[in-house]
Amino acid sequence: MTYNSEEMQQILEVAFKRKQQGEYTREQIIEIASELGVSSESLQAAEQEWLKNDVKVKKEQMSHSQQRKEFKSHLFAFMAINGFLVILNLGVSPGYFWAIYPMLGWGLGLLLHGIKVYTSNS
Repeated sequence: MTYNSEEMQQILEVAFKRKQQGEYTREQIIEIASELGVSSESLQAAEQEWLKNDVKVKKEQMSHSQQRKEFKSHLFAFMAINGFLVILNLGVSPGYFWAIYPMLGWGLGLLLHGIKVYTSNS
């Protein structure tokens, strides 16, 4: 039976996924690549590409984490300050609920911030 290169890659991916335990040393990867007929130059280029992508993914994950922390901080400030404004409003002028205006304006900004943070990170 013969396989084309795409089928070979898919078979190897399944085999590697099945081997859930353990890790591969760089030497083992070089040996496997050699057995598959992959040149050392191709392997080195692939390794460099993988490292660049890995660094990029880790930076994005850190960035997303930081954005979520900033949103939570924004949410806490919104709740604390608007809670204070509602109490102040009820104490000073209970007949007119003016605290709704800053709550609505800031709440819209908070909503847009939340949408940006949690939908772009999916």
